[in-house]
Amino acid sequence: MIEHTLSEKQYNELLEVLQRRFETHMSRHEGLSWKEVRQRLDNYPQKLYSLYEMEHTGGEPDVVGFDKATSEYIVFDCSVESPSGRRNVCYDRKALDSRKQHKPQGNAIDMAAAMGIELLSESEYRSLQMLGNFDTKSSSWIRTPDHIRALGGALFCDRRYDTVFVYHNGAESYYSVRGFRGSLRV
Repeated sequence: MIEHTLSEKQYNELLEVLQRRFETHMSRHEGLSWKEVRQRLDNYPQKLYSLYEMEHTGGEPDVVGFDKATSEYIVFDCSVESPSGRRNVCYDRKALDSRKQHKPQGNAIDMAAAMGIELLSESEYRSLQMLGNFDTKSSSWIRTPDHIRALGGALFCDRRYDTVFVYHNGAESYYSVRGFRGSLRV
């Protein structure tokens, strides 16, 4: 669990950005109100550090749903392209350690864990794409099933030709246009 706290200034600035984005993109969360989201955030301040990191790394987090079973708001990175502050990373620590030379500076799984978020699953990625056109010039690592990862692979997605594609690559690969998108439950 992330134990970081924000200064009062960071807290207020983040809430202003989140509220403005929420109100600008109402189609992402029809039927939900900012007042209720704000109350939830006030009740779970530890989640604000994760949202701050999502914002700080270019993810433009926004509410994309509400889980009635758990009473949690669902937040995804909604930046048009894969977050710029989370690119040039391989999939996980094992992939990073396997590279003998030209190592990237990090890996998606560890970065997400440090931020207190999870990589989007394939189904989450596809639901994000129902809200707009994302990753038309970039791509994003997604949570990879264990059986694929055990064989050295990892999955990523993008949108080309008005279609969402799921691809595979060696988990140790990294590219300047591939990052990762995260999800957070509040």
